[in-house]
Amino acid sequence: MMAELDIGQHCQVEHCRQRDFLPFVCDVCSGVFCLEHRSRESHSCPEATGIREKPKSDAHSSYPCSFKNCAERELVPVLCPHCEKNFCLRHRHQSDHECEKLEILKPRMAATQKLVKDIIESKTGQTTSKRRKGAKNSETAAKVALMKLKLHADGDKSLPQTERTYFQVFLPKGSTEKSKPMFFCHRWSIGKVIDFAASLASLKNDNNRLTAKKLRLCHVNSGEALPLDQTLETWVAKEDCPLYNGGNIILEYLNDEEQFLKDVDSYFE
Repeated sequence: MMAELDIGQHCQVEHCRQRDFLPFVCDVCSGVFCLEHRSRESHSCPEATGIREKPKSDAHSSYPCSFKNCAERELVPVLCPHCEKNFCLRHRHQSDHECEKLEILKPRMAATQKLVKDIIESKTGQTTSKRRKGAKNSETAAKVALMKLKLHADGDKSLPQTERTYFQVFLPKGSTEKSKPMFFCHRWSIGKVIDFAASLASLKNDNNRLTAKKLRLCHVNSGEALPLDQTLETWVAKEDCPLYNGGNIILEYLNDEEQFLKDVDSYFE
């Protein structure tokens, strides 16, 4: 009977001393405890404080953000390849941490834009007062503008890309907007292009009525009102004074007897 009483061990907590037949051994201080006092907190483990404070000693392994007034830290370095400073994920981009090397790129970009502009203007052969207009309507300028027009132009989205012709359409004087980027099917007649453009720009269109003025599509160089029955691709394919895919075109109200638009330059001021 005495041998049976020796089974188990007493809890080492002074005010407990309960015999437990399946005692728990603390993995930190190696003390023996009952079920109630098995946790480090319940038996006031003398080593527990050291365990809890241990992560603090690893604080040096995190990487602080170099951006002003930012206290964020990352577990891995996030280096800017330009200024070679460390930042948090929120400030990792040049624009987000106001990178000191970002300013170097701006003059270079401005110089490139000026070079492209000078090349385009040099091809027009126009005087200084007309150079801006000529550059916008030259083939080279149209190709440059075409990329931007494709991003923002309105039109029939069901049209295949191969059938689309893009224009910056300058709207009649007095309209809410000065111009709108649009695209049309190159096989459409000029009359259908006018109807579609009027719908996109919410313009009054009485071309099918006997009214004083009708909407006409006009060439930006000559001011000529394009014949309603001719197709768009006919004008794009012209060798002499063509329309350019990506170029400008003017939509204006004209009387039946008017075949040319006056004061074309005023639309681009």
